[in-house]
Amino acid sequence: MTLAFDGSSIDGSAYTYVVDLAQDSPSWLDSLVSTWSTYGLGLFAVLMTLGWWQARRVSARAALVALAVPLIVVVAYAVDLGLKLVVREDRPCQSLRVATLEACPASGDWSFPSNHAAIAAAAAVALLFVSRRLGTLAVLAACAMAVSRVWVGVHYPHDVAAGVLVGTLTAMPLAAWLSRAPDTLAHRLTRSRLRVLLVAPQLARSG
Repeated sequence: MTLAFDGSSIDGSAYTYVVDLAQDSPSWLDSLVSTWSTYGLGLFAVLMTLGWWQARRVSARAALVALAVPLIVVVAYAVDLGLKLVVREDRPCQSLRVATLEACPASGDWSFPSNHAAIAAAAAVALLFVSRRLGTLAVLAACAMAVSRVWVGVHYPHDVAAGVLVGTLTAMPLAAWLSRAPDTLAHRLTRSRLRVLLVAPQLARSG
């Protein structure tokens, strides 16, 4: 038998309040939140693509930073997954036996920290270094993602808070380092077959 941590003593009452509120809310709202909770990460992929598309028109280095955003998200996910395996916290819907909008994950699918929150936060923070407008939109979407994971019943509030922290602390130094890195690497890559990914066609012609 695998020993697991019961996080209900931390903020179980807050979790119960939120899921009870979800049960009493209009079905259209629950459907909207559930859909966002399940598929909302796709929006971050769209924002990352838009960020890269715009960055190509700015400079090769800006495009290089934008291309690195998905890699930064993968690193944040790996860190978050590692913490899950260390802490091994049971899902709240397993510990508290409450009715939830989303089916309760199987035993061994650990709760702390939230993968969704970590991925969303990492994408949002990294996108701020690419485009303030897209990054701000991503920050709002990341907050909505974190809240939705509690609303549907699969995470405690402290799970999503920790996920946001993991994503932020992972993405910020990596994105900051890339944005301040010398132009040497970007210029070198523009002379390779990767040029099409780093420079917009009109800039390529003028260069």
